[in-house]
Amino acid sequence: MNNDEFRQWSRRAADWGVDYRENLRERPVRPLVEPGDIFRSIEASPPEDAEPMDRIFADFEEKIVPGMTHWQHPRFFAYFPANAAPVSVVAEYLVSAMAAQCMLWQTSPAATELETRTVDWMRQALGLPEGFSGVIQDSASSATLNAVLTMRERALDWQGNKKGLAGQGQLRIYSSDQVHTSIDRAIWVSGIGEDNLVRIPVSGRFRAMDTAALEEAIVADRQAGFLPAGIIACVGGTSTGGTDDIAAVAAVARRHGLYLHVDAAWAGSAMICPEYRHFWAGVEGADSIVFNPHKWLGAQFDCSIQFLRDPESHVRTLAIKPDYLKTHGHDGIINYSEWSVPLGRRFRALKLWFLLRAHGLENLRAMIRNHVAWSEGLAERLAREPDFEIVSEPMLSLFSFRHKTALSTDADAHNLRLVNAINDDGRIYLTQTRVDGQVAIRFQVGQFEATAGDVDAAFAVITGIARGIVRKSAI
Repeated sequence: MNNDEFRQWSRRAADWGVDYRENLRERPVRPLVEPGDIFRSIEASPPEDAEPMDRIFADFEEKIVPGMTHWQHPRFFAYFPANAAPVSVVAEYLVSAMAAQCMLWQTSPAATELETRTVDWMRQALGLPEGFSGVIQDSASSATLNAVLTMRERALDWQGNKKGLAGQGQLRIYSSDQVHTSIDRAIWVSGIGEDNLVRIPVSGRFRAMDTAALEEAIVADRQAGFLPAGIIACVGGTSTGGTDDIAAVAAVARRHGLYLHVDAAWAGSAMICPEYRHFWAGVEGADSIVFNPHKWLGAQFDCSIQFLRDPESHVRTLAIKPDYLKTHGHDGIINYSEWSVPLGRRFRALKLWFLLRAHGLENLRAMIRNHVAWSEGLAERLAREPDFEIVSEPMLSLFSFRHKTALSTDADAHNLRLVNAINDDGRIYLTQTRVDGQVAIRFQVGQFEATAGDVDAAFAVITGIARGIVRKSAI
């Protein structure tokens, strides 16, 4: 591809992207395809000769796009959002064109220094105190793994990386059952082992860890010869928005000298609104905090910020400095590859810088406040419907509900049938979860361009399809 062709197809791709986003409401949110449909449509062997771009682009439109789930659809109410505000997409065009490796200061000075500045902008926006530093990771999963590895090394007096885990004290990590499964994976990958992730009972509306039970578990483990290493708390857990009392958990961590990581991957974005910061009161007592601007704020994936109270412990755990990665003649510089497991790093800060400048915090706050209000309003409307019950009250813009059935009907099977029927209909997209062992249907508002009308449409779809299922069952 020469420069003229590069210009032509870059413009074509940009135009396609605008048209795609403009017409998303006309598409079903989730594709109506069967497993293997796309695979079978792709040639079984790679081409020996070059193919023209117009044929490749046509195949993209005809074979790939119809098989995509549209995460930027305004009626995507499933999972948590993966927003990509248009200004963030423009920034990613530039990042892709430059294709820089930003692992060291010297390999892209502007990328490193912009990351330092934009992360501090976000620290201020979230109301975190001075003293927290931060780094942009690819995802909360990586940030959590980094935190768990740091817990491990600190508890083992920095000998785990050198000597391995054999012959060391048996480590323990503590969390509730509301945390994301990335915590389980971090425990596996770190070598600590699933049996050493101690699940603390939860209670209350937000299913918060029982801090008395947490403290009892730590004391009992020490007496039994285990080595407590850290606590993972959550703010806005994935299933129902489970949220721990961060101040109380931080107090336990301080008393026992344990490292505290707070997973606020989704809900952290809402903390740009001062009125929601009570959900993580006491967070300044954490050692590590992660939140994902690529979820609710609109920074295109991947863009996950990990704030650190003591970055030196983090770097001591993760940094490797061979001669070929040293920057000679400069002292005190930051090499962010030393703050993460991967060496290679994308220029993630640019899209966040574009986003914050193009929208401003006040417009982002208005969006989040709208999403919370619309979700609360929908929960109230469903609660007034005689055949629906709210299973978990709204936590910010997330709640869960269930459709009631006759006593003789399997309630779990009925609600799974309902959520599948809703998703097959295509107008909106929801997911299911389990709450206290029973199936419930999750609903969250978070898509960047959603409107009150889209939430009204969700109410009509949910109630209309539920009535249709009941009518069919009665025949």
